[in-house]
Amino acid sequence: MSTHITTHNPVRSDVTSADGAAAVTVRRSRGWAVAGIVSGIAGLGTIASSMGINAMYDEDLIGDSAAMAEKLETQTGAMLAMHLFAGVCAVTMIVFAAGLHRRLRARIGDGLAAPVAAAGLFGTAVVTVMGSGLNTEFLFGLWDDEVVLDPSNAVFYAHWVATIPWVWVLAGLSGVAVFSASRAGAVPRWIGIGGLGVGGLTLVLGISPLQYMAGMTGPIWLLATAVAFTFGDRAFRRGE
Repeated sequence: MSTHITTHNPVRSDVTSADGAAAVTVRRSRGWAVAGIVSGIAGLGTIASSMGINAMYDEDLIGDSAAMAEKLETQTGAMLAMHLFAGVCAVTMIVFAAGLHRRLRARIGDGLAAPVAAAGLFGTAVVTVMGSGLNTEFLFGLWDDEVVLDPSNAVFYAHWVATIPWVWVLAGLSGVAVFSASRAGAVPRWIGIGGLGVGGLTLVLGISPLQYMAGMTGPIWLLATAVAFTFGDRAFRRGE
């Protein structure tokens, strides 16, 4: 007489699906959203530190490029801070953009909101890098007494860092895209309303001649949205 024993060994014997196959639990990470918090804070730091590079706005020095360049030498601390903040902001913004794209696609599939939201942030990251792109050249030039900088070039640099890092118009487009996704039920409605309010304001300001103002509202939208996805998107992380 022979004995036949049939065994079934799922990967998790305590968790099985209806047909007996092992169930797989997917962990929905919040790392991308935390990166957005870092980016938003660094974005605010970029704007704040760039305001410290203001030699060209000194009313007592108007028309005197040489004096402006000399004052700029006293503002290298703000220049260094702005460079570091901008780099961190751009790098972490790309991570947030990729995560936001994945998060929106999980609910709306191939809709336009996900790629538009990601593209707006990718574009803003590129602009931020460009805004800090001249820092190294002028920092070392101002630190090195043997290097003679053309005062007009130094003044141009000061105007550059006071302008380009503030161009957050494409982040406003991302905010509006998040609002569009909320209308399709992809994200909580309150996150979408924030995208329409602050993101929409950033978009309008950025398109208008008041584009500098977008540099104030854009990082606030990014920070608030990242905080919302980090701590307030619980239904999605639960798989509901």
